[in-house]
Amino acid sequence: MNSNDKNYTGMIDKFVTGKILVTRSSMPAYEEYCEEIKDIWDTRWLTNMGPKHKKFQEELKSYLGVEMIDLLTNGHMALELTMQALGLTGEVITTPFTFASTTHAIVRNGLTPVFCDINPDDFTIDVTKLESLITDKTSAIVPVHVYGNVCNIEEIQRIADKYGLKVIYDAAHTFGESYKGQGIGSFGDVSCFSFHATKVFNTIEGGAVCFKDKAFGDKIYDLKNFGIHGPEIVESVGANAKMNEFCAAMGLCNLRHVDEEIAKRRAVVERYHERLDNIDGIRLNKVGKDVKPNYAYLPAVFDAEKFGCDRDEVFDELAGHNIFARKYFYPLTNTFECFAGKYDPAETPVALDISKRVLTLPLYADLTAEQVDIICDIIISCKK
Repeated sequence: MNSNDKNYTGMIDKFVTGKILVTRSSMPAYEEYCEEIKDIWDTRWLTNMGPKHKKFQEELKSYLGVEMIDLLTNGHMALELTMQALGLTGEVITTPFTFASTTHAIVRNGLTPVFCDINPDDFTIDVTKLESLITDKTSAIVPVHVYGNVCNIEEIQRIADKYGLKVIYDAAHTFGESYKGQGIGSFGDVSCFSFHATKVFNTIEGGAVCFKDKAFGDKIYDLKNFGIHGPEIVESVGANAKMNEFCAAMGLCNLRHVDEEIAKRRAVVERYHERLDNIDGIRLNKVGKDVKPNYAYLPAVFDAEKFGCDRDEVFDELAGHNIFARKYFYPLTNTFECFAGKYDPAETPVALDISKRVLTLPLYADLTAEQVDIICDIIISCKK
């Protein structure tokens, strides 16, 4: 490192006074949340589908533009209980380029995940490879809207209808998005959302299922509430996956500000594009056609040959300046230790390649343009 490099590093360190994480939870003003939860102290109604739960459920249904919705304790239980409620059997086609929850929900239902590769442009499931994976054991397709990129909805539905399969969308990354003017939660048999603290919209912890079939809704309700229908009536065996009143209250507060938060995220994303779009060897995510985006994530795919160093070197350089990006999604779920020897990641070569080259950059509403510039300066300085 020469003297100019030392001066450059010192300048960056002067501005990066604390950690910059890959995300930061959006929260309402402290006073707003306190006001929202004040009446909980009067009612002492803390859980079991109380007034906050019911109000949030209705406001959320309107915001998302869906026919029916139910709230759950988290996004994983939304997926897991949905598969149980639909009575799936045998094999389920999905993607390994996702968070652990998607695959685990399938396996925990006693089902066999069959992994389909992704397309390299938007990282969603490659619909051209779906039909070849369908067997007489296939009961459903579980596509994932990745980074806010929307799957090929029309083709997935065409294939599902042709073979009589259920479609469950993992929509954890697409809160507030629409496709061709229609709320993203209205597609497929069920769309499952996560309201985890790291998401564009959060309820601290929480999740939801969006659906059109009332009979499915009845099953989900039973599964999330022990099958209880009254003080002395338990009609079926269920679990406990109810959203509590404090999480619902956070949801009510955050829902008032989510559009403003998304607008701020957009400004951050646009700044990244201004700085990095013309850098050879870096490919940033683009908004898909007919999609109203939520700017949930900003994945950057590095071409080591063109850029001069690989994803891991960029990750380490950023971490050395207290900036923590994320290798997301890495590793692929079909390479997890808990599935050792069961699946062959070579059967999903595009997903395997992208997983080794992608880095999601810090992105949240409060990230300043100055901070984005510092992050970009460090990334560009890695180029050789």
